[in-house]
Amino acid sequence: MENSKINRRVFIKNTALSATALALAGNFSIAGKPSPPKNILPRWKGFNLLDFFSPTLHMHQNEDRTAEDDFKWMADWGFDFVRIPMAYPRYLSFDRSKDITKDEIYKTDSKVLDEIDQLVFMAQKHGLHVSLNLHRAPGYCINAGFHEPFNLWKDKEAQDAFNFHWGMWAERFKNISSEKLSFDLLNEPAYIEDMNDQFAKKGPVPGETYRRVVEGASKAIRKANPNRLIIADGNNVGNNVTPEIIDLNIAQSCRGYWPGTISHYQAPWVWKDPSKAPAPVWPGTMDGKYYSRQQLEELYKPWIEVLDKGVGVHCGECGCWRNTPHEVFLAWFTDVIDILTNAGIGYALWNFRGDFGILDSGRADVNYTEWYGHKLDSKLLDLLKKY
Repeated sequence: MENSKINRRVFIKNTALSATALALAGNFSIAGKPSPPKNILPRWKGFNLLDFFSPTLHMHQNEDRTAEDDFKWMADWGFDFVRIPMAYPRYLSFDRSKDITKDEIYKTDSKVLDEIDQLVFMAQKHGLHVSLNLHRAPGYCINAGFHEPFNLWKDKEAQDAFNFHWGMWAERFKNISSEKLSFDLLNEPAYIEDMNDQFAKKGPVPGETYRRVVEGASKAIRKANPNRLIIADGNNVGNNVTPEIIDLNIAQSCRGYWPGTISHYQAPWVWKDPSKAPAPVWPGTMDGKYYSRQQLEELYKPWIEVLDKGVGVHCGECGCWRNTPHEVFLAWFTDVIDILTNAGIGYALWNFRGDFGILDSGRADVNYTEWYGHKLDSKLLDLLKKY
């Protein structure tokens, strides 16, 4: 497992000089054959933690909180990374019986902020790098379920609020190094006309618009700590490399969910009628189209190529919802993880405990191992440890 130290120098703008330096540093093997591009990020392996994923605290959410034992097990199994996707309303104080107002977006709740601090520090205690992410930001979320007072892509007020939140987090953690903490700006950016419609059509955000949002937040962060490692999710729901931000000294995050017919088989937030989801196979034909590893390799090719431009890449989310047949999931996911690993790209499974996870996933076709009161998917764990 790589434990290479984050070095700000490798985040310099992509000039011909830096490209030459990268080539001389090891883009050719002794035999003269090209070697894989060098990823300037460590090949972090780990999980997403959903403690602050929801805009509100659900009745049983405290029971599902990440425990210190979770971090101990992760570290013992060889993992070194956690991503914490947060919904910004979760750490605000406002009248939750009404839609949030623009002014209330600035009213943070110190008690919840302290709880997030504790989660971060507990992970770091066990040697795990933490990536803080805004899964729901002021004016945008890939998921419906909360009424936003403005639109991040259209409204300067939303962008100002977005910058405020990242400036707050940057100041709060300004003395923690990028070896231990990074900021993942926005989960799965996409252009959505109606954010209250879970099934609304999604497409890429205009590149210059996304650049403006990313640049504003990164300036707010680096005002507190110029050396903070910042990651931006790929455009179009995390799927596309974003060339417009390559010069901004920012890493990028891809996804491991394609094809969705496998990763989100019958998921109710994806399928209006889950019973009509085509049966998943890998490799094979689904809904009249043939899918195989070759297509996965083409999918990740732009992400591998951007490594040569000095852009760090990590796969911030990947995995498979519980209804996909387990053997299909493992066959497909082996190809995903193998391609990423060969390119030196790490990953974070969604999630650790829960429907996508290695513990308590609720899959009906798994012979679980009893693990300190939890049900462990040993086959999935073995696959992750292999890579």
